[in-house]
Amino acid sequence: MPSEFPRLLPDARAFFEDLADNNTRDFFLAKKPRYEADLRAPALALLDTIDADLQRAYGATPTPKLFRPHRDVRFSKDKTPYHLHLHTLWSTPPVGWFLGIGRDYLSVGGGVMGFDKDDLTNWREAVDSPKGDMLAAIISDLQSKGARLNEPDLKRVPAPYDKDHLRGDLLRRKSLTVWFDLSDADVAKHGLSTATMSAFERLVTLQQALQKAL
Repeated sequence: MPSEFPRLLPDARAFFEDLADNNTRDFFLAKKPRYEADLRAPALALLDTIDADLQRAYGATPTPKLFRPHRDVRFSKDKTPYHLHLHTLWSTPPVGWFLGIGRDYLSVGGGVMGFDKDDLTNWREAVDSPKGDMLAAIISDLQSKGARLNEPDLKRVPAPYDKDHLRGDLLRRKSLTVWFDLSDADVAKHGLSTATMSAFERLVTLQQALQKAL
């Protein structure tokens, strides 16, 4: 199969390597035509392609988003102005589908980056109910297939749940995202959009369970 978007991955990494050596506004503005042509334009095309794929495969109607390159440095000790990654999102509330390209990673994920107040309440009630066993089993199965899980947000199980709750790890979460790391070989063999959709396919059971729980 011909590789789709064959230059996006190497071009993005090359750009971020150069930016890492000179992460300044002047450098970025001088290289902005390169960013627009080599990163932004193909990333937007990829967003459209996978948007259509998600609609066909799952009946979802996503809202696609390409995250801005600028960092929010207001509360950070690191004042470098630009991200060294390209992140995209297909939002199908309450869950999202994610793709991240960095200098040394290519990751595809799904889940919820942050539960709002109502969703957090629903999440904890679901985890504390028989649904919690199903959620834990789905997550465990994904981990057995190579998925990685974001760390719990809280150090302790929140009240009113017992500190030794069987699913305390899940109760300590204020977000839940699960990720598969793709290799360059995956992309070379199948193409970026196909490799991404294959990872999304493995996440469907979790996404559906989260939609029902929230």
